[in-house]
Amino acid sequence: MDTHEAFQVDLGNLMAFDPHHQFHSVPSSRAELVEESLKRGTELVQAIADTLFNLPSTEDIDGPLVRLPPPVTRLPREKHMPKPRPPTKWEEFAKARGIKNRKKDKVQYDEQTGTWKRRFGYDRANDENNIPILDAKMTDEPGLDPFAKKRADKKNRVGKQEKNRMQNLKQAAKVGDLPSHIQLSATSLPITGSQSMPKRATKEELGSVAGMAATSTASGGKFDKKLAGEKPLKHKGKHRKFLPVVGGKGNSLEKEQTEKVMNKLISKNSHEILNVNKAITMYNVKKEKKWKGKQDKSSRSSSNLKPKKDIQKKPSSSKASSFKGKGK
Repeated sequence: MDTHEAFQVDLGNLMAFDPHHQFHSVPSSRAELVEESLKRGTELVQAIADTLFNLPSTEDIDGPLVRLPPPVTRLPREKHMPKPRPPTKWEEFAKARGIKNRKKDKVQYDEQTGTWKRRFGYDRANDENNIPILDAKMTDEPGLDPFAKKRADKKNRVGKQEKNRMQNLKQAAKVGDLPSHIQLSATSLPITGSQSMPKRATKEELGSVAGMAATSTASGGKFDKKLAGEKPLKHKGKHRKFLPVVGGKGNSLEKEQTEKVMNKLISKNSHEILNVNKAITMYNVKKEKKWKGKQDKSSRSSSNLKPKKDIQKKPSSSKASSFKGKGK
């Protein structure tokens, strides 16, 4: 740790603290305590900044860069140490026999095509499904399809592998070390990995569910067979009742129902049915349009009754005098 006056600075964690700090007097209020803490915190941050600028730096476009030393203070873990995963059956068998895992190459030589192909996946090397001819063995049964036998053997191997996988998961669940993706899919609280206990159904809930199931038929469970000692259902089905189509009290009842619905709608939306202000405005607009129409008609009729002006030109004075002479 670097000592900056009375402070201890750990640049690896960008942390500083004062082990000898003491209050001169007990703070009388919370505000005084906060003020003293902020003052001491400012001094600690300033000590970290001074120590950082004393380190050797390299220039960069964004500014000087420094390499922090390794941290000295060991901070506690936030969560507990993970539990060791229980070994699988194969790991126990390999450990007992001294078998060590050997990393295989991703590619393999394909004898049929004479090329190198992937070991697994699509178009892999030495794929059993792409072999057109199989060599017969002395132990093969006559009349047995070797291709069908190979498919059945593969199906059995896959089933056995899945069974072993489920057994390994059960062993891991007992220790509490399930894989994270299985915890997310198998628990109701995926963040914490805890599973809430299922709620046990009460007698009343079971009775109500049984009643709902029994009355879900078209007859409401009326014609269903009763079991020995079965109690009457608590949940009785409700059926709609329709009015008679012809005669009787059906017409009057239907009229009453219709009037009831109409009255309910009118009373509910009465403020929207008639807007007085809007009605007055529309009446005034129509009245004004009617009055303007009358004014236009009267102006047109008056213009039609007026005498037309004489468009002919007036005769000149010489012509007028000659006409007068003739008249004499």
